[in-house]
Amino acid sequence: MAILKHISSKNANYGDAERYLTFEHDEFTMKPTLDEQGRLIPRADYRISTLNCGEEDFAVACMRANLRFGKNQKKEDVKSHHYIISFDPRDGPDNGLTVDRAQTLGEAFCRDHFPGHQALVCTHPDGHNHTENIHVHIVINSLRIEDVPLLPHMDRPADTRAGCKHRCTDAALEYFKSEVMELCHREQLYQIDLLHGSKERITEREYWAQKKGQLALDKENAALAAEEKAVKPTKFETDKAKLRQTIRAALEQAGNFDEFSALLLREGVTVKESRGRYSYLTPDRTKPIAARRLGDAFDKAAVLAMLEQNAARATEQAAAIPTYHPAAEAPAQREKPAKNAPKQDGIQRMVDREKAREKGVGYDRWASLHNLKQLAATHNFLTEHDLLDLPRLDEAIDQCAEDFYEKRRTLKEIETRLDTLNDLRQELINYRKNRPVVDEGKKLSGKKAEAYRMAHEADYIIYEAARRRLKESYPGRKLPAMKELNAEIEALISRKNAAYNDYRGAKAAFDELRNVRDNARKLYRDSRGREKEQSHER
Repeated sequence: MAILKHISSKNANYGDAERYLTFEHDEFTMKPTLDEQGRLIPRADYRISTLNCGEEDFAVACMRANLRFGKNQKKEDVKSHHYIISFDPRDGPDNGLTVDRAQTLGEAFCRDHFPGHQALVCTHPDGHNHTENIHVHIVINSLRIEDVPLLPHMDRPADTRAGCKHRCTDAALEYFKSEVMELCHREQLYQIDLLHGSKERITEREYWAQKKGQLALDKENAALAAEEKAVKPTKFETDKAKLRQTIRAALEQAGNFDEFSALLLREGVTVKESRGRYSYLTPDRTKPIAARRLGDAFDKAAVLAMLEQNAARATEQAAAIPTYHPAAEAPAQREKPAKNAPKQDGIQRMVDREKAREKGVGYDRWASLHNLKQLAATHNFLTEHDLLDLPRLDEAIDQCAEDFYEKRRTLKEIETRLDTLNDLRQELINYRKNRPVVDEGKKLSGKKAEAYRMAHEADYIIYEAARRRLKESYPGRKLPAMKELNAEIEALISRKNAAYNDYRGAKAAFDELRNVRDNARKLYRDSRGREKEQSHER
């Protein structure tokens, strides 16, 4: 179950990488651990070696290469790349993986995939929390010092030349992951699929947030237990972990997207869609969390698939318990719901043949066939809708454009109102959250009140800003209840979904009419041109 991680560094001190690999560091602060005399504590067990550094130290060799080629001199330049291959803890007892064997594999991996780079390869026998997973660190200078052959993960000539820098693109990282999987298969080690994501994506930041939060919770519970007080929950959960649980709970109950968004909204979570991707906005944030940050189980495809399964399951359960006449009701159950989404195979615009010829014979043949299909479709459309007269076609386009712009205006108004209500809900949350602090300060007077306000200045600022905004939005009125505000937002979301379907249908019709007009004008010009040529020939 080896995994691969990549970290790019802009630190110009290459010696820090070697110091981290050879001396003990605090796993939370990443600062060196010192003994009683203030000296660095060497790691108990590790293997380390350098590649392409000659007789020099890794840091000295990297700095000499940078000066020779005049690279990595700016603060914003990426100075080094750090790759970590972590093996499964079971590989040691089950498959005979040792530190020396892992070091050999790491050196071979570095030579095969990072040739021409000065590199530092170090193997540690233990991971965080003494998990006993052997892992290999590969630190390379971003600058290449010699020409190398073109490798599969390279996509441009500069990737092979000396004096150019290493690029860890998405495609390259995917290739490295596949190579790690091949390495595990060849060496008969445990492995997982690294190329198709994971249902739960735990980032480095979330991992450390959970670790630090758990440590703080354990200390707090230990102090409460010493005082014989009730302890808090023993497991710390990050905000993303809580959000995942909330989304799962809503997915288990919902049968369609409207129910799913309504269930989440009751928990204060808003589902947003942008460019075909979902994101989730929690009450304590101003920026939504993208579904891909949570894991593949929470993206649009997985959510819609789960909702479809729930709907199918509910239909099967309802069909299993007939009420009056199952035979008579069967045809109605087989009817498919009407689709509001526009059709995707409408009339397309014709291609310019002169430009098509410039792109090659194959593209020109496709353009010829494409234009014939679109001409036939255009003629059928004009005949079917009685729009062979160009002025009448222009009039139909004007009417369609007016309808399209009106539906777009309606959708924008709903979205603006929805954004306003979401902001007001956040202000209402801030107001209610900080009001107890302000009410407690009202009980004090004199210097105690001033000291209390200074100690809770941030809470006062947030409270007063939220109160001012709510008073401006509801002048002379009582503040709305959270339940009423959520109900209004739910209704607006339903209206937005319906308006969006209308908008997409109107846009598709408008685009199709414009394509028909362009094709018709081209057909008209071509026919006029042929008539002139025939008249000249006569």
